[in-house]
Amino acid sequence: MPRERLCLLGPEVLSNSEILAILLRTGIKGENVLTLAERILAGVGGLSGLGKLTVHELAQIHGLGKAKSAELKAALELGRRSVSVDPMSRPTVNSPQDVAHIVMEEMRYLDREHFRVVSLSTKNHVLGISPVSIGSLNSSLVHPRECFKEAIRRNSNAIILLHNHPSGDPTPSKEDIDVTRRLADGGKILGIEVLDHVIIGDNRYVSLKERGIL
Repeated sequence: MPRERLCLLGPEVLSNSEILAILLRTGIKGENVLTLAERILAGVGGLSGLGKLTVHELAQIHGLGKAKSAELKAALELGRRSVSVDPMSRPTVNSPQDVAHIVMEEMRYLDREHFRVVSLSTKNHVLGISPVSIGSLNSSLVHPRECFKEAIRRNSNAIILLHNHPSGDPTPSKEDIDVTRRLADGGKILGIEVLDHVIIGDNRYVSLKERGIL
């Protein structure tokens, strides 16, 4: 059984369906818990699809109810928070991959575009990640004043722009490129360099710096 395998061998050896089975605890009539977990993952498109569902949507799946759906959503949220930035740890960013690693497990599942700014010290330590806007990216939503406000307050040396594509495809749009160049120009005036703009997809990312746009 998955629980016994976890205790004996550790969580890293378990499949996604086995981990889900542990969270679900029990199956339903005619379907044991492991089979139930496998059916749920197959029906929603794996962990990626599971993470995008609301509690109400989870509760509509045969074999789940409000209680199990709430517990499952709480477990998913706990996992996402565990990989978010700990302000006491001050991770260092030396590459787009570093940025993606910090936020990927949280931002890949968001159902709308979230634009954020990563503030960095002179040694590229993360001083904080500030929300700027939620919605389709355009110049009216992403104003330089809002982007640089927290960077100025934190006395940042540089910033990295960051947003997600709910489609899972991190390919930059024309709007992404236009906003990036506009904010980079604003940073030059303020003396805060825009080092990169990292777009998060579903376990993928694109760096506009690497693409030569910055």
